Amino acid sequence: MTIAPAKLSDPAVRAFVAAVNAQDEDAFFALLTEDATMSDDGSDRDLADWTDREIFSSHGHIEVQRESADGRALVANYRNDTWGEMRTAWRFTVSEDGRISRFETGQA
Repeated sequence: MTIAPAKLSDPAVRAFVAAVNAQDEDAFFALLTEDATMSDDGSDRDLADWTDREIFSSHGHIEVQRESADGRALVANYRNDTWGEMRTAWRFTVSEDGRISRFETGQA
C-alpha cells in the first residue's frame, strides 16, 4: 500500500514528492536551498545534472511505501524511463526556513 503525497508528514518532503510526480521543475527547485546538495547510492552528485537525467527528462515518479524520522526518511518505489522501477530509500535534511538543503537517495 502506498502513501499519497498529500498524506506525508513533513511539508517540505510532501512538496518534493508532489513536484517530482507532477514533473514541475520550478516547484522542485523552489523547495531547495540555494546551496542544496544530494547523493545517489552514497556518492555526491551534481544536483542539476542528476535531477535532469534521473527525474525530469526521464519522467521520474515516486510511490512512497513508508516514512520515518518524522517524515524525513522514505522508502519508495521509484521509476523512470531510463531504469524502470526500483525500491529506493530517500533521506532529507530540511533547513530552518523549511527548504531542503540535502537529499540522499539510493536503492533500498
